[in-house]
Amino acid sequence: MEDYGRFLALLASTLLVGFLSVILSLVWVFHYREGLSWDGSPGEFNWHPVLIITGFVFIQGIAIIVYRLPWTWKCSKLLMKFIHAGLNTIAMILAIVSMVAVFDFHNAKNIPNMYSLHSWIGLTAVIFYSLQLFLGFAVFLLPFAPVHLRVALMPIHVYSGLTIFATVIATALMGITEKLIFALKNPAYSASPPEATLVNCLGLLLVIFGSLILWMASRPHWKRPPAENAKILSPIGATPEGTEVESTMTNSSNVDKSDLRGNTEPARKQNIKFDEAGQRSTM
Repeated sequence: MEDYGRFLALLASTLLVGFLSVILSLVWVFHYREGLSWDGSPGEFNWHPVLIITGFVFIQGIAIIVYRLPWTWKCSKLLMKFIHAGLNTIAMILAIVSMVAVFDFHNAKNIPNMYSLHSWIGLTAVIFYSLQLFLGFAVFLLPFAPVHLRVALMPIHVYSGLTIFATVIATALMGITEKLIFALKNPAYSASPPEATLVNCLGLLLVIFGSLILWMASRPHWKRPPAENAKILSPIGATPEGTEVESTMTNSSNVDKSDLRGNTEPARKQNIKFDEAGQRSTM
């Protein structure tokens, strides 16, 4: 890998910022709010920022760059597919639970639902993320979709995944700002009390984390090498597990070649062709 040391430094920085974001969200709700509960109290609402930051931001971000980790390039492609899909599934589950917590809290307190821009964009992001996850399973993980369909959908899938991730970051910033404006009365948010300072720092960490993830995902020289995706097929025509190409639920580097068969030179060239097509269409 080119600039391996730089990649490791960025990866360590990204993980550190992500962990700090999760920790600050917990400090916020336990020190300044009413902790976590599930009884219709403000503690139930607090699950929303904690789970969004943990799942929809941090875990989704890791899922985006999981194929960029060079020590996974020798791993089975099928294994990497399941890791990528599993991380996105966990993020989706946490996002849904966080939405349930908000609606349940609002209903218990007779607070209107879905009136703010934050709620509109947030629900839209959850819906599109669900569709992204479903199509990712159907097209890139299951072995039924033809290769040409995967090649055609790859750029759209990757673009939509990164767009959703960026939208989630923006929506989280809107949400924590909205919460501070409503919750801080004496002193007000404009007076910059300690809680406001802490949450503003949390917002800055979310921006830094998102920027680092998008930077790492967009560097072409940190892609999974095409050579690692163009394994020679076995003589009996069966595709070894290691030749399966990773899925792109939110970020991928290649197109699955599970239905390409043969051990001839044209077949190998065709595999490389599809690999390079997938590489060009992704981060």
